[in-house]
Amino acid sequence: MSSHNLPTQVKRHTLRTLQALKDRGEKLTMLTAYDVVTSHFLDRAGLDMILVGDSLGNVVLGFDTTIPVTLDDMIRHTAAVVRGSSRALVILDLPFGTTTDPETALRSAVRAFQETGCQAVKLEGGLHAVAVTQRLTEAGIPVMAHIGLTPQSVHQQGGFRTHGKVLSEADQLKAAARELEKAGAFAIVLECVTADLASDISKTLRIPTIGIGSGPGCDGQVLVINDLIGLSISPPPAFAKPVANVAVIIENAARQFIESVRKPSETKIRLTGEVHEKTDA
Repeated sequence: MSSHNLPTQVKRHTLRTLQALKDRGEKLTMLTAYDVVTSHFLDRAGLDMILVGDSLGNVVLGFDTTIPVTLDDMIRHTAAVVRGSSRALVILDLPFGTTTDPETALRSAVRAFQETGCQAVKLEGGLHAVAVTQRLTEAGIPVMAHIGLTPQSVHQQGGFRTHGKVLSEADQLKAAARELEKAGAFAIVLECVTADLASDISKTLRIPTIGIGSGPGCDGQVLVINDLIGLSISPPPAFAKPVANVAVIIENAARQFIESVRKPSETKIRLTGEVHEKTDA
């Protein structure tokens, strides 16, 4: 059951239910997932949206950037996430090179929809992504836009930084947000945008904004699940505050398993994952 107490007859969130949350002033929630198990538990927790991000490349496949991620990768993992969920709106992140022009993007998105069962796609880009967004929405494919820091363009943008500090850049981001909304985007991710600018954009748009590293003034928030639960090899970004340390739990469980195998007469592992002293009883 969703934390927003949606009617029981609504199987999944839709664009209408998400818009209704913004209209009522309720914050939207989104996390990433890349597999059926994580998806299952995030869905049970009551998330509004699950994003199968191309962050898959960093946190699952071990790449330094998202650029090596392919459409085949995204389709395989998104299909698993869809199978693991029943209420959250599942969004596939269209990877690098699949949205270079409207027709290429349409072919990519059609394949993604047909092979995964996802309910929306996300694509990065400002004003240059308006034509692609319009083409997809006209074809009946819901689009979540993404402006500010766009990891697929990290080399062109000169690395990871906060966007909108300069007036000209802020004006460009505002213009992009307005045009993407006009083109049919149902929501916009604002990544690493100054908090004041993100709040301003959120107030001027009818559609929801989803922030990541852009302050509390957005209509919702998204994080990479690994950053939230402490399951990363490298430190999380400054704006992500882990609420768990799953990496330590996994490592400790593995150490306990190793000990139980090497010294079976001294220890045993129960289903709790705890190590107990073996007794004659």
